[in-house]
Amino acid sequence: MSTTKPAEQIHPTNLPDASPDHFASALEALVNHSDGHTDVGQGIHTPMHDLLRVPWIHKLIPGIEKLAVAYHTGNYYIVRSTREPMFESMPIYARVGMHLLFYGRGRAKVLGTQTVEHLLREQSIKEGKIYDSPLSVKSIPSFVQTYKINTAELLQPDITAYKTFNEFFSRKLKPGTRPVDAAPDALCSAADSRLTVYTCADAAKKFWIKGKQFTIPALLNTPPSSPHSETFANASLAIFRLAPADYHRFHAPVDCTVREVVDVPGQYYTVNPQAVNEPGFDVFTANRRSILYLEHTGTGKPIAVVAIGALLVGSVVWTGGAQPGCVLKKGDELGYFAYGGSTVIAVFPEGTVGFDQDLIQNSEKPIETLVKVGERIGKIL
Repeated sequence: MSTTKPAEQIHPTNLPDASPDHFASALEALVNHSDGHTDVGQGIHTPMHDLLRVPWIHKLIPGIEKLAVAYHTGNYYIVRSTREPMFESMPIYARVGMHLLFYGRGRAKVLGTQTVEHLLREQSIKEGKIYDSPLSVKSIPSFVQTYKINTAELLQPDITAYKTFNEFFSRKLKPGTRPVDAAPDALCSAADSRLTVYTCADAAKKFWIKGKQFTIPALLNTPPSSPHSETFANASLAIFRLAPADYHRFHAPVDCTVREVVDVPGQYYTVNPQAVNEPGFDVFTANRRSILYLEHTGTGKPIAVVAIGALLVGSVVWTGGAQPGCVLKKGDELGYFAYGGSTVIAVFPEGTVGFDQDLIQNSEKPIETLVKVGERIGKIL
């Protein structure tokens, strides 16, 4: 990637000739295109840096090709094993979703009658249905190529064996592919993801989550005086952001027992870091989410695992986390996301975990760190 271009700080004024209707129509066109075309790299998953080679998208949003020439659009993260920064180019659907998020906050109408929230919900559900269709398997090869997915580590490495695109998207890994740190006090990564960690919600709001609406009670959808809110007051947070390329199953960070699942309705905004970093708006408490409450085996302390849906994410499915009373080992599967990028937030009561120093330092810069399921991210105190 060229280092001569600046990274775009996304704002509506960056595309002055494009109206909200342009972006609304573009999202509809991208979703419709995925139904009849098999190359995701020439449509909904076109990286912004490759936009010049996909001229049909230029016609949807005036000036988008000039923006792609002038800026890198996406996010930096740190590769933990090398400590080197890498750039993650944003796919076109996420860039469209970012613009609609800015506009949607005003509850204005697009395309005549729809709110932005209605549009995002409608198109997310539609995309989920498209990728549940048997015909969607034709898009799997281009998805593998676009995101350079290592099929050798999959439990089913033959991509022709999957019955739908979504079945591939929620693919399983071969046993042993993600070794789990066996130390009794090790706190492990719940997902292949880009991770930020904070010892308390105030630190998260200082460095990462800029939305003023963000609080632990709002995240858990509980009254401030409720037992859950009091239990998780001043909680520590591990925020796992899953990009479209990632393995989309998530796992227990500790030995635990399943207690309950609570579903919270909400919106379908993008959870891209630039949306999370946007002042005055919080996607984590606005988006639909499913909250799994666990009990740590060693201490009896509760843990909340919040699976947050996002733009074009079809659903959250609990597997190992679905049955109250089920006893799980660290690294056992909790659930998975259907199609789309998404986020898991693990919430720990104050003083119960300590995060590794390299993760704390990166998070305070702030920049995400690339981690894999099962690797140590801290310890149980």
